[in-house]
Amino acid sequence: MFENTYQGRRVLVTGHTGFKGSWLCAWLLDLGATVAGYSVDIPTEPSHFEALNLVDRVEHFQGDMRDKNSLRQAMDRFRPDIVFHLAAQSLVRKSYEDPVLTFATNSMGTLNLLECLRDQPSIIASVLITSDKCYENVEWLWGYRENDRLGGKDPYSASKACAELITKAYMQSFFKENGPNIATTRAGNVIGGGDWASDRIIPDCVRAWSEKKPVITRNPKATRPWQHVLEPLSGYLTLGQKLFSGNSRCKNQSFNFGPLEKVNQSVGDLINEMAQYWPGAESKVQQDIESSKSESTLLKLSCEKSYQLLQWHAVLDFSETVRMTGEWYHAFYFKESSNTISELTCKQIEAFTKIATQSNLAWTL
Repeated sequence: MFENTYQGRRVLVTGHTGFKGSWLCAWLLDLGATVAGYSVDIPTEPSHFEALNLVDRVEHFQGDMRDKNSLRQAMDRFRPDIVFHLAAQSLVRKSYEDPVLTFATNSMGTLNLLECLRDQPSIIASVLITSDKCYENVEWLWGYRENDRLGGKDPYSASKACAELITKAYMQSFFKENGPNIATTRAGNVIGGGDWASDRIIPDCVRAWSEKKPVITRNPKATRPWQHVLEPLSGYLTLGQKLFSGNSRCKNQSFNFGPLEKVNQSVGDLINEMAQYWPGAESKVQQDIESSKSESTLLKLSCEKSYQLLQWHAVLDFSETVRMTGEWYHAFYFKESSNTISELTCKQIEAFTKIATQSNLAWTL
């Protein structure tokens, strides 16, 4: 897979203790990489990171993205070949509660990373992950392209737009001829087993159903580009492969990684589909009117550029996406599987790869 780019490579993942970061670490380990992570803490209890026992499987650096010296020391010690930057304050509601922390982590933290990339000669490629919310969302019916206007009506979205602008400036000023090959990525709403963050619909479902309560959601009619966590991760890894090989068409670019068009479903549809995998789930939904006031109802991404330059596209439909998610949580909470959570996670990576292989995606080679 990925032309064996990651076999034997030293890969640093910032935000490795988070939901996406821990899945990425698991996949990189499966690909034969030597993995290190840099994170401020383990953000949830339970956590996918702890469920996979990654603390004993990757080199763990505890530090804050706001602390450039700490980040530089971690890079100097590990000397990575490739860096994936996922660390962030990722919650919209928390960005209202603490906008300074959000901008400092997401915007200035990205700046600190870029400065460290300039100083570390071992790094050949770096993929910086922002968010689909970096676009100025006018809720039109077609997908946003990578050259559409950036914006953000809330601190989180604006902080991600700022991270994109900062990175663009560094691409043009410092990485055009020298330094590592870098690119940014923007992904939609990611679901999958092992997410327990606040204010996310699947964790909210799991918490509510565990207590035999109805799910409270901000806007059940809001449409989101739901995708399983392995979909964008396959895109990040593909992009990392291209950058590492020196592909000039991918360097200093931005890429969207979104789901198949038919996976754009409402929050209510997602809850109803997920309920099938939780015995006794209360499918009734209560709306939190106060928290939904600033919520956008429609957001789509165009992934044509990723298809043309990376030969990447999503492979899971809505039912498959929810099934993999539901089966993971069912195994975790009801413990009816003989597999450990680590084994189940690896089996889901294997199953996803098999589906992608049947779709003849280039990264499966």
